[in-house]
Amino acid sequence: MTARVLVAKPGLDGHDRGAKIVARTLRDAGFEVVYTGIRQRIEDIVSIAVQEDVAVVGLSILSGAHVALTQRVVDALRGADAADIAVVVGGTIPQGDIEKLRAAGAAAVFPTGTPLDVLVTEMRALTGTSAPAST
Repeated sequence: MTARVLVAKPGLDGHDRGAKIVARTLRDAGFEVVYTGIRQRIEDIVSIAVQEDVAVVGLSILSGAHVALTQRVVDALRGADAADIAVVVGGTIPQGDIEKLRAAGAAAVFPTGTPLDVLVTEMRALTGTSAPAST
């Protein structure tokens, strides 16, 4: 089974190198990845997530507004009757904010510097998928 993941850059943050690296890493690990690009509105992220039938919305946030943006995405997913879509957050996340993000509804938090193999392992655990069979 292949899990679909939406990688999104909410708000005004225009730095997308990390999000692109994450999207490529997940794709190479066997996930189907939808990348929204930068400066996305919460409503658009939720609409795309529902339309694309994703299992996870991954938010890449470097702006410092990670707690508020995460809460808004989680609330908007609930409002769209899509609370079954998990939300994960990565980016410039101070250690002291990890529990705040979890309380806001984040299923996982990946601060800057998280090894990519840890990201893949945790995303597989979250989605209930395994590594693709090698050919």
